[in-house]
Amino acid sequence: MDEEIPRVELTPIAADLLRALRATHGPLMFHQSGGCCDGSAPMCYPEGEFRTGDSDVLLAELEVEGVPEPVTFWMSRSQYAAWSHTRLIVDVVTGRGSGFSLEAPEGVRFLTRSRVVDA
Repeated sequence: MDEEIPRVELTPIAADLLRALRATHGPLMFHQSGGCCDGSAPMCYPEGEFRTGDSDVLLAELEVEGVPEPVTFWMSRSQYAAWSHTRLIVDVVTGRGSGFSLEAPEGVRFLTRSRVVDA
């Protein structure tokens, strides 16, 4: 029996950062849009702080060990059309990203890497 390939996964360092952010901010969510600047990076918010709608796709509910609820991962529908053939891998890199994403004060930022998958 074939396992379903997850649309989104976390690196261990991303999971560690989410645990720390969850301890400070409560339940979390990601949104990745196709906007300019850091808009194409995954932004982390307190769950529900970023309003999603018909122009967004829920790609995953990420289970993070030590976090009681899943971290949702949303993407704008227009960007999903371009990325639908990939597996998204959320990682963390040194450097300052957007001031709107919860990790910004930590001197790191979330980054999406991708791997092409068969349909």
